Amino acid sequence: MTADTAARRSSAPRPQGSGKRPLFRRRSAIPGFGLTMGVTLTVLSLIVLIPLSAVVLKAAHQSPAEFWAVATSQRSMAAYRLSFGAAFVAAVINGVFGVLTAWALVRYDFPGKTIVNALVDLPFALPTAVAGIALATLYSPNGWVGQFLTPLGIKAAYNPIGVTIALIFIGLPFVVRTIEPVLRDAAEDVEEAAASLGANRIDTILRIVLPALAPAWLTGFAMAFARGVGEYGSVIFIAGNMPYKSEIAPLLIIIQLEQFEYARAATIAVVMLTVSFTMLFVINAIQAWARRFD
Repeated sequence: MTADTAARRSSAPRPQGSGKRPLFRRRSAIPGFGLTMGVTLTVLSLIVLIPLSAVVLKAAHQSPAEFWAVATSQRSMAAYRLSFGAAFVAAVINGVFGVLTAWALVRYDFPGKTIVNALVDLPFALPTAVAGIALATLYSPNGWVGQFLTPLGIKAAYNPIGVTIALIFIGLPFVVRTIEPVLRDAAEDVEEAAASLGANRIDTILRIVLPALAPAWLTGFAMAFARGVGEYGSVIFIAGNMPYKSEIAPLLIIIQLEQFEYARAATIAVVMLTVSFTMLFVINAIQAWARRFD
């Protein structure tokens, strides 16, 4: 090839379309991105963004001093502590026993496994009011379980302990069903390889199994926590609903609405939304950081 021929080829115009297209113009085997994105944004706006914006706007009708007075009143702070504290404790407990339950369902075959698997999903199908009545009856001082706790000085029903029990009940399926697919996909030969290299069972669990489950565990924890913060039906029957002691924040919102204090109810809702979004953002950030090391 002569130098003139090489120069002519390099100076010849390239065919159109040979350059890289921008990401937003990349073609797909399944067209319709604009339509699907439009439908997605419309549904999210109607179901999520607009209602939440309406709550924020309703709370904004108050002056900053009034907003702060309602948000930080003693009754509101007591309700926040119970709602977020009980939801956090319940999510941690579900995080421990959810892993054990998912491990038993995935790794072992035992009589009645199908029944146990169905019972895990029971809180999804059971109406929350029915769950609350059942738990209150079970853990009341004269209930099947409460009658054994009362002589020990433990009052489960009509107490913050009862709130935690109800949140554990409704949050366990979120952890189990989030971790279960990860355990099914986890290769057992990796654990066998670790054992062949001299690792004992505890080292295998701590260094191989649990790190692989961490992103799914955080997701299940966040879902259980979010569900527990906003739970109402299964809690009010077992909580006792005593102000400053066993009154949850959703119940306080309902009380404000019944008294036609819509701005006050919106204020408490905005505080709960802010704290919940902050915790979910932190958990998602931790998940994104963990994926960098996968």
